Amino acid sequence: MEEVADKVAYENNKLHKRLCRLVGQAIGDFNMIEDGDKVMVCLSGGKDSYALLDILMTLRERAPIKFELVAVNLDQKQPNFPADILPAYLEKLGIPFHIENQDTYSIVKRLIPEGKTTCSLCSRLRRGILYRVADGLGCNKIALGHHRDDILETFFLNMFFGGKLKGMPAKLVSDDGKHMVIRPMAYVKEADTTRYAEVKGFPIIPCDLCGSQENLQRKQIKNMMREWDKKHPGRCENIFSSLSTVVPSHLMDRELFGFTDLKTDGVANPLGDIAFDEEPCSTPVAGLGTITLQRE
Repeated sequence: MEEVADKVAYENNKLHKRLCRLVGQAIGDFNMIEDGDKVMVCLSGGKDSYALLDILMTLRERAPIKFELVAVNLDQKQPNFPADILPAYLEKLGIPFHIENQDTYSIVKRLIPEGKTTCSLCSRLRRGILYRVADGLGCNKIALGHHRDDILETFFLNMFFGGKLKGMPAKLVSDDGKHMVIRPMAYVKEADTTRYAEVKGFPIIPCDLCGSQENLQRKQIKNMMREWDKKHPGRCENIFSSLSTVVPSHLMDRELFGFTDLKTDGVANPLGDIAFDEEPCSTPVAGLGTITLQRE
C-alpha cells in the first residue's frame, strides 16, 4: 500500500513539474510576462483557470523577475452559482482578488433564442467587462486559461466553419488596444489540466451557459480530436506544431505572400517545388520500395 502511495505521489510531482516547465516555456517563447508586470488572472471556476493560477503562483516564486498576480472572477449571475466558493478559495491562497458582479446571464438569455449557441455574445460581453476591470486594477496583462486543445479546436472551427486559417494566439493585443492578452498554458494538454485538477482538488464550478449546450460545434471538434488521439497517436501534436511552422509561399493568401509579383530568378529555392518530394509525400510501391510522386 505504501508503494502505491509513493508511486502516486511521484507521478503527481512529475505532472506538476511538467506543467511548470510547459507554462514557463510558453512564457519565455512569447515573452508573455516581464519585470514589473501586473497580471490579471481570469478565474472562471473551471479546471483550466484554477490550474493557470496555481502554476503562475509557483513560477512567480521561482522567477528571476518580479511581477504581481491578481485573480479576477466575473460573476455572471447564473442561477445557482455558488458565489462563496471562489472568495473562500482565494482568501485561503492569500492572493489579491476581485469579484466583478455583472448580470450578463440575463442579457444572453434575453437576446439569444432557446437552442441557439450563446458563446459568441457571452464572450463579447465578458471581454468588454474584463478590459474595464483590468483598467481599474492597473493590470497591463490579462492571462487566460486556454490550453493546447483549445487552440487546436479554435483552429479547426475557423477552418471547417469559418473558411479561415486562424487560431487562438498565445499572445495578442486586446480589442481596445490597451492590454496584452496572454495564454501561458498554450503548450499544455487538456488531459493534464484535468488530472491536475483532480490531484489538487480544485472546487470546480460548472457553467450553466456554454457548458450546458450539447450540440456545440466545438464539442464536435473535441470528439474528432479525441478519436484521432485513439486511432492516430501524434496527429494532434503534429498539427499543433504546424501552427508555428508556416510556409506562406505554399498557401494561397495573396495578402500574406506576393504571388502576383513573383518572378523567376534562376536561384534554387529549398522551399520551392522540391518541398513536395520529401518523405510525407512519398508512396510505397510493392516490389519497388518507395517512389516519389511528381506533379505533371
